[in-house]
Amino acid sequence: MKYCDHLDKLCAALEGAGAFLVVEDGIGRVNVMTIGWAQVGVIWGQPMMTVLVRPSRHTHDLLAKATHFSVCVPPAGAMKKELAFCGSKSGRDYDKARVCGLTFKPGYGHKVRYVSGCELVYQCELYGNTRIEAETAAPPALSRYYPGDGDLHTVYFGKIVKAEKF
Repeated sequence: MKYCDHLDKLCAALEGAGAFLVVEDGIGRVNVMTIGWAQVGVIWGQPMMTVLVRPSRHTHDLLAKATHFSVCVPPAGAMKKELAFCGSKSGRDYDKARVCGLTFKPGYGHKVRYVSGCELVYQCELYGNTRIEAETAAPPALSRYYPGDGDLHTVYFGKIVKAEKF
């Protein structure tokens, strides 16, 4: 599929139970985190998926060293328990995939994996990142999402190398 097809389903998932962000560590262990914020568009002339991850998250450390990640959208209403668990527990403390019974398929060039059973999958090559700074963020966003904690997200840019609908 084209990267911009089915954005309505991606947005519905992000506004609802979320989507899975999947990244591997340096020795092939998979970490899954639930996300509710992402964007798809064109940056630097490339189709991009941006995801936001707080520095306090285990996934942040993994993305800092990774080359690829995937964003996986389950069918509407499916995998709610798995999304809830992966959004509330840390990969530092749990093998979330094992606990949730998630399985993975190899993706683009075997450099990325994605969650089996998802309806939409965006496989991405990391293309850069930038940290949200308090001095440049909108005050309403700061007061609502960062009330004095200083744990402002890093925005990771992923060039979409393959987008699929199953």
